[in-house]
Amino acid sequence: MFERRIPEWLRHAPAPSIKGFAAISGFEAVTRGMLISVFPVAVFDALQSASRVSSMYFVIGVLSLLVGLLVPFLNKFIPRRILYVAGAFGYITGSLLAATGTPEFVVLGLLLNTLATVVTFVCFNAYVLDYISRVELGKCETLRMFYSALGWSVGPVLGVMAWKYWAPLPFIVSALSAVFLLGNFLYMRLGNGKLISKAKAPAINPLNYIGRFMAQPRLVAGWLFAVIRSCGWWAYVVYLPIYAVVNGLDEQVGGICLSITNLGLFLSPIMLRFLQATSVRFAVRTGFMVATVMFVLATLVGDYPWATVACLFIGSYFLILLDICGGLPFLMAVKPSERTEMSAIYSSFRDVSGIVTPGIAWIILLAAPISGIFLASGVASLVAWGIAGRLHPRLGQSKLAIVQ
Repeated sequence: MFERRIPEWLRHAPAPSIKGFAAISGFEAVTRGMLISVFPVAVFDALQSASRVSSMYFVIGVLSLLVGLLVPFLNKFIPRRILYVAGAFGYITGSLLAATGTPEFVVLGLLLNTLATVVTFVCFNAYVLDYISRVELGKCETLRMFYSALGWSVGPVLGVMAWKYWAPLPFIVSALSAVFLLGNFLYMRLGNGKLISKAKAPAINPLNYIGRFMAQPRLVAGWLFAVIRSCGWWAYVVYLPIYAVVNGLDEQVGGICLSITNLGLFLSPIMLRFLQATSVRFAVRTGFMVATVMFVLATLVGDYPWATVACLFIGSYFLILLDICGGLPFLMAVKPSERTEMSAIYSSFRDVSGIVTPGIAWIILLAAPISGIFLASGVASLVAWGIAGRLHPRLGQSKLAIVQ
């Protein structure tokens, strides 16, 4: 008789590793990267007004923030793996709706994609904090960026080119990538994460843990860095393509610039070495200071479109540096017992920036050209530079050195 053997990968879930989490990030990069430059021009094409686009993004940002804060509360009733799966289906459904080309469905597709991003981000960060030790967080962030590089570098320009060739195409590709994202997540069999203790108390109000967050300055600083960095990306990703179209440049300029910018993700190992050779504080301050200079210069030369694009392009590479090091003050300070809750707080940076940036842009556009949005981003980066000066000079230095 032949003995039937169950494959090893079915009998035992693969041990969660840095490479596994990086692979998830890679699929997410393709899913989001294909549409990140398509949505702004598609929505602008539908609404024909930069101000209306800002107001629409503002409303979506508010809804996304509320959902993000509710994720830990929902996690008391719904297993984390189900929440992540729901987020992945949000990507798929949103992309397919937007593929119809109907203005209302394009906006609804953007909303579903935005909500999917915040739900999967909260769950993903909680999983990382469960399975990756603190001394490996820097390596995890760097490898995650490296695996994401192809999707973020090719996706934006390819998405816009595909949209001009056949409007539904980038949305279909994004939906297919989300299917692979879901498949990779299910293969890793992460379950509901590690349990710290059995929950005996009733589900907490999602607002209750905000007080604990506010009482920890390093968490607040790390969150502010993420918000301001994200505002810079908003200005670059959403308003640069609109600025280009309004000033007579091709619709593909924004996508091409973002794709070339994201090639900088392949430099993430070099950026990690810079971080290790200096400190978290020095790297964070360097990123925000150069971003400040470039975004302010982009405003001063606002009447010269290509000069403005060049300044924003240079500044974007330092936003990548901030993507690598800006979140470390937060991640290194999170208590194990508050992983899910603080991951929800941290993930809210996307939604807060998604409210603040279009909200301020909405006001700026009432009295100033689009280049005024870049000035506001530069001023915000300068504020972050000042806050970063209060970080400990050697924060993360010894821990990051262990990684190599």
